[in-house]
Amino acid sequence: MKHCILLLAMLLPFFGFSQSETGAVKGTITTPNGESAEKITVQFKGAGKSVALNASGTFEITAVKPGAYKLVVTSVNTETVELPVTVAAGVTTEVPAIQLKESRQQLQTVEVTGRKDNSYKNDRSFSATKIEMAVKDVPQSVSTVTKELMQDQQAFRASDVIKNVSGVNQFSGYDDFTLRGFRSSTQLLNGLRTVVGFWNQPLLVNIERLEVIKGPAAALFGKTDPGGTINRVTKKPLDVDRKVFAFTVGSFQTYRSTVDLTGPLNEEKTLLYRLNIGYENSETFKTNQGTENFIVSPSLSFAPNDKTRVNLDLVYGLTNGKLYRGQPIFGATAGTDLHSTPISFTIGRANDYIKEKTFSANVSLSHQFSSNFSFNFSYLKYQWNENLMEHRTGNGYAMDSSGAQQPTLMEMMTIKRLSKNINDNVTAYFVHRFQTGAFQHQLLVGYDFNQYSVPVGGSQETARGYRLKNGSVANTYNKARKNDYILDANGNPVPNVPHFSLVNPDYSIANTSGYITTSVATAPARNESSGIYIQDNIKFGKLALLLGLRKEFYSDKFNFNKPQEENIKQESLIPRLGLVYNLTKQINLYGLFVQGFMPQNTATMANPNAGGPFDPLVSRMYEAGAKGDFLHGRLSATLALYHLEQNNVLVSANSASNPDLLEQRGQERGRGVEVDVNGRITDNLFLSANYTYSKTIISKAADKTLEGRLKENAPLQQGGAWLKYNINSGELKGIGIAAGGNFVTKRRTFSDILELPAYAVMDAAVYYKFDKVQLSVNLNNVLNKTYWSGGYDYNRLFPGAPRNFLATIYYTL
Repeated sequence: MKHCILLLAMLLPFFGFSQSETGAVKGTITTPNGESAEKITVQFKGAGKSVALNASGTFEITAVKPGAYKLVVTSVNTETVELPVTVAAGVTTEVPAIQLKESRQQLQTVEVTGRKDNSYKNDRSFSATKIEMAVKDVPQSVSTVTKELMQDQQAFRASDVIKNVSGVNQFSGYDDFTLRGFRSSTQLLNGLRTVVGFWNQPLLVNIERLEVIKGPAAALFGKTDPGGTINRVTKKPLDVDRKVFAFTVGSFQTYRSTVDLTGPLNEEKTLLYRLNIGYENSETFKTNQGTENFIVSPSLSFAPNDKTRVNLDLVYGLTNGKLYRGQPIFGATAGTDLHSTPISFTIGRANDYIKEKTFSANVSLSHQFSSNFSFNFSYLKYQWNENLMEHRTGNGYAMDSSGAQQPTLMEMMTIKRLSKNINDNVTAYFVHRFQTGAFQHQLLVGYDFNQYSVPVGGSQETARGYRLKNGSVANTYNKARKNDYILDANGNPVPNVPHFSLVNPDYSIANTSGYITTSVATAPARNESSGIYIQDNIKFGKLALLLGLRKEFYSDKFNFNKPQEENIKQESLIPRLGLVYNLTKQINLYGLFVQGFMPQNTATMANPNAGGPFDPLVSRMYEAGAKGDFLHGRLSATLALYHLEQNNVLVSANSASNPDLLEQRGQERGRGVEVDVNGRITDNLFLSANYTYSKTIISKAADKTLEGRLKENAPLQQGGAWLKYNINSGELKGIGIAAGGNFVTKRRTFSDILELPAYAVMDAAVYYKFDKVQLSVNLNNVLNKTYWSGGYDYNRLFPGAPRNFLATIYYTL
């Protein structure tokens, strides 16, 4: 009892409970240029309270202890206002009317300072055109998941939130996605290319928002995947003090903690900082698959005057876990039963591990020579290191003495690997605003350079296959040479690495000393891409025309640093043409034509028997749609219709005399319609919703029987919604509830007879906010549905998590 009383005495000051009489503060705020009221945030420093301005431009903060405070008014596009206020017990203090002014940082040509909006709606984008532009004015579909939606859904990785974006679904369990039916692993960080580690998705702790640029983005970024590109935008410093601490517990022994600190470092607010730290320790629902993650991300913004702004972002991340190769099921000879093994089933041993380390440094500079002429520069170094040991499937089932597959035994192999990848990015461009008669121009001219390197020092050790009597190993079993193999008591070939039983799995520590291994140094590699581009956004009356042209150069040094080194070069001229028509004050219509570029595989280009050289992969997209802001700017909606095709796909020439011979006649095509809605319906009702109908097929192929077939992991339909309601008055004030769900229709895999079934998953959440504390509890997959978010074949399927919960406490200073 004594300990309980002591604990209660310690907690009462922390949660800010008080029996003393309180006061209130109210006021009126007017905004410039029709700035929407809900974008204004009113904070009461010292009391730990904040409210959003209501539609009439008034606010009221209640239950404030008597004392002296500072009222801070902030928004996305206005200067911060700070006003001293004294609160008396039992009195409602009315502050003088506040007139906000436009911020000098309203039009950042490089995103340096953080955004203060707190909605599911994102108004502006930098990556879609490389300059700040209202999303409604961009003639291309750009979908965004904001940090507020990530927090409300307690998302920690991109796979947790892509359900909120039309046309995007998980391809596998790794860092790859299907965008408009095309597989994509091209990702950007603040608009610059990163090295994709692929196996594990980076945490979202330091991410302000995820932007998805739909369709080819090569006109600005060079070689990119046709379906779209995901851009991770890091959190930037704010000019107001804010400190948020969070701790999470959840299913599968999940523990998480995060810290988000930001504010000015000097009185002039020319030097701002932000520090994000995150830690996760979880066992997950998969057997033998615990993971530990850590990330620290400091950021500095320096604006010594109105003309110059500099930003530095650093990110250091560590991952310690096991590489998940997916759920295997019984082989095809036993049918196509997805439930032949539980979704928790994995392949591996207790002493497997994957240790990843990432580091990135991003420096950006913006200098305004005049009100109409600016220069922008950004550099990103991104490094990924891997230390891997795994027992994994050899992508096949064990062989018996007759050469037949045993559908419940997996062939196994081990891989030990040390690897390092380094990416260096530089982009520099000038922006000039000028007018010729009735035409307003925003001209951008730039150059960027990207270098991807695999340095000396990487190596891989592999064990696989079946033992031979001469002490060596054969990768496969050949029954015609049965007498050359070591056979077990049943006459079956003895594997180099023991088979893994799907009926009686063994997750013990494996003694790898007896494996016969081969070790190969990873060949150093380097490829470079660069581009010169020009873009002009021309406005005249209700019309805006976006003209872009890029000359892309790509070179890959095959056999790098070897006597037989070859420099394989490819290049492309990439146009972009967009048109926006301002139908009404709220609605824009748009149309787009854009091409994409992706170089062909270097090994294929260098193979003298392949019949090359070949033209690079070229994609093209036609898109039309409408974008609108409704309910006084609180809610945004996008409707997009598109036709997308990728040409120059390499296929086999089916030559009997030369099996390596290829020809360039393949084509893949996608057509679809997408709808995205994000924002607020009222001051306390938030909505994010999306729907997609998309048909992505193989339209041309050497094998004519493939034509018309849907591409792998490309569903015909998908969609979802998330609705959150906050109670802002009455006895239940501070409580919020949310519910939502998403669905995906059936999908093909790489196996002709294995199909992933359709699924629908429901989620829910409840929140309670009081004083400086918020409690959030999320229940995911409420109905405990069994489903698969992606997959390759019988031996590599990726199930979604069963019913699970996350509970988080946030403490804000």
